[in-house]
Amino acid sequence: MNEIGQIEIAPKTVSVELGDRSYDIMIGCGLLGKCAELIKDRVGFAQCAIVTDENVGPLYLSKVESTLKEAGMFAGSVTVPAGESSKSFPVLEEVCNDLLALGIERGDIVIALGGGVIGDLAGFAASILRRGVRMVQIPTTLLAQVDSSVGGKTGINTVHGKNLIGTFSQPSLVLADLDVLRTLPQRQFSAGYAEVVKYGLIDAPDFYGWLEDNRSAIMDGDLSARMHAIATSCKAKARIVAADEREAGKRALLNLGHTFGHALEAWAGYSDRLLHGEGVSIGMVMAYFFSEELGLCPEGAARRIEKHLKSAGLPTRLAGIPGDELPDLETLLRHIAQDKKVQRGQITLVLAHGLGDAFLTRDISQDALASFIRGQIETALKG
Repeated sequence: MNEIGQIEIAPKTVSVELGDRSYDIMIGCGLLGKCAELIKDRVGFAQCAIVTDENVGPLYLSKVESTLKEAGMFAGSVTVPAGESSKSFPVLEEVCNDLLALGIERGDIVIALGGGVIGDLAGFAASILRRGVRMVQIPTTLLAQVDSSVGGKTGINTVHGKNLIGTFSQPSLVLADLDVLRTLPQRQFSAGYAEVVKYGLIDAPDFYGWLEDNRSAIMDGDLSARMHAIATSCKAKARIVAADEREAGKRALLNLGHTFGHALEAWAGYSDRLLHGEGVSIGMVMAYFFSEELGLCPEGAARRIEKHLKSAGLPTRLAGIPGDELPDLETLLRHIAQDKKVQRGQITLVLAHGLGDAFLTRDISQDALASFIRGQIETALKG
């Protein structure tokens, strides 16, 4: 039995196949307490510096530190403020200087202990420190376990948009400990669930149907259901990353809902007003409604998705964003124009032919996009 009274389940390993840069995603219970052993077995003995934040640190930093100390692998820890505001140049500079002060050398390891913000920030720091040191991801949120810790995207935000400055730098190992999810606030768990749903909507309609049937079990803490959801998501991302590491084609499908969602996050100032997964939830519903409006997708798909996401406690419309102010058309279009998938000024969108049938297109006119977003804002204003 584990700490919450459930029968332990066997760990699973998902491999990301990238030749000599391949690595494992280990999913299971109790991995934090075994992290030194797992790192040594799969990456090798090295000094490890932990980067975490002020929310995660009090919960898990001492456990990871003590495990590394016992193995003679602990170099020190760096703690930054929690939240998207830490994905900035000033904090990146502080992290790099702190890691250098700890004596981290090129053969050593940086451990990202936290959610997506820490994974992106620590990963970016590791990729540029001494022109690249190794990275181990220990994601502590559902969103990070199923998405941001896998695939090697790192980066920080700017006033122009989210993740516009960064690198592709694959980790050497990902340790997804199911136990840490039990301390995750419900809002954070729901935000991560949006990314799980995304994998079903891209190209796995059977998985999406399974999620509809098992959403309650996942939310209620059933370990078997959580394991299946996380492992399936990781397998989907591993397969796509192996086929298109640097997002030249199919990997862009992973941005379903993100073009709209990132624009909303930028408008909200990367604040707790709108979490990343909440922006993705609204963005996926928008993508499906837009697909229906363009005649690309049968009617009813968007409302089915909306019902499912709502049942997980997620916002699905602009009106669901907390606060009195709504985003304006000009601001959203400006942020969308800064999307990383834009080519020669032409916006690339991820739209859908149906549930589990997403596709990329650059054939949508600016006028059609503006008209759709204007309609979404007008609907929100009507309440």
